Amino acid sequence: MECRLNIKDKIHWIGVNDRETTLFENYWPLEKGVAYNSYIINDEKIAILDTVKFNKTTEYLEKIKEIVGDKPVDYLIVNHMEPDHSGSMLALLGAYPEMQIVGNKKTFPFIEGFYGITKNFYEVGDGDSLDLGHHKLTFHLTPMVHWPETMMTYDETSKVLFSMDAFGGFGSLDGGIFDDEINYEFYEDETRRYYSNIVAKYSSMVQRALKKVGGLDIQIVAPTHGPIWRTNPGEIISLYDKWSRFEAEEGVVIIYGSMYGNTAKMADYLARVIAEHGIKNVKVFDASKTHTSYILSEVWKYKSVVIGSCAYNTKVFSSVATVLEKFRNSGLKERYVSVFGNKSWSGGGVSGIDEFVSEIGWEKIGPSIEATYSPKDAEFKALQSLGKEIAARLKTDFPE
Repeated sequence: MECRLNIKDKIHWIGVNDRETTLFENYWPLEKGVAYNSYIINDEKIAILDTVKFNKTTEYLEKIKEIVGDKPVDYLIVNHMEPDHSGSMLALLGAYPEMQIVGNKKTFPFIEGFYGITKNFYEVGDGDSLDLGHHKLTFHLTPMVHWPETMMTYDETSKVLFSMDAFGGFGSLDGGIFDDEINYEFYEDETRRYYSNIVAKYSSMVQRALKKVGGLDIQIVAPTHGPIWRTNPGEIISLYDKWSRFEAEEGVVIIYGSMYGNTAKMADYLARVIAEHGIKNVKVFDASKTHTSYILSEVWKYKSVVIGSCAYNTKVFSSVATVLEKFRNSGLKERYVSVFGNKSWSGGGVSGIDEFVSEIGWEKIGPSIEATYSPKDAEFKALQSLGKEIAARLKTDFPE
């Protein structure tokens, strides 16, 4: 028997785990894998909600067959067209050629463009409904969360919100499928990493979507990645609300790029000063070693960011420049930022970060600190003052 289970009232999880893919979208590391969640409602009319990535199609079709037997599938509801959720669509249509493909008007050009499918379309608009017999589904368009065609499907009968990528996260489902079966500490980090790197650029649209579904009686949140929320769905909804409003916790993230250790030395010294002044959450990242997705996730969590770079061919060190570009693209707001670095025969590292600071609109704490050749007493004293100032600002913002 395949690993599938009943969620509620003949709604089944028919998702799959992918522990083979190393990079999500060929860029984001998947050290703990990822789940592609799909669902089937085995009613008088049978509906499937989203599919799975093409590398899991055979396993996926076997799960469907185990549930429905020889009965036909009537509807495929497409909440999101990204290929990790639509990759089995052609195979599914081949198995069930009369199946209607349910989507909004922005969905169908994607289907034709990706897969050449031009038939069996069933168009729905915002607020439209679909009666399966016992279950009645309504559709809520949530564009740009995080593609133009995205929508959510709500089962009025079972009070389940099928939320596509919203409320999802990285990480395979290792036995536990529901929020009450897992240690969520790991999944919270991976869900925030997913949000900050995949969805966060469209945080204003997330806020619109939250308002749109805010009036629904949501008892279960069923996303297309990560655990299903049946015990405390308000928790994941609250986290998305927090992240999309750029709320932060007390803490400092120090990111640096260093060729021969001098900028690294400054980063470690500054981290120690900040810790000595009562800030317990201090994270230090070598931008050349840590993938940008982990760095952005931590910056999304904590209030203060410190960026350091050596000068490299009169510019910001390449790995730091990559992080800065990711910050620009993310749309993150309401952070503190400070700057330090090192140069020898040319500058460019610190001045390049200063240019970024003037563009991003974050509030700067302290003057930029730049050592020449290696940090000396003057730079360490300046770092001492900067660390005190950062800690004092955070203690003001987050009183105990």
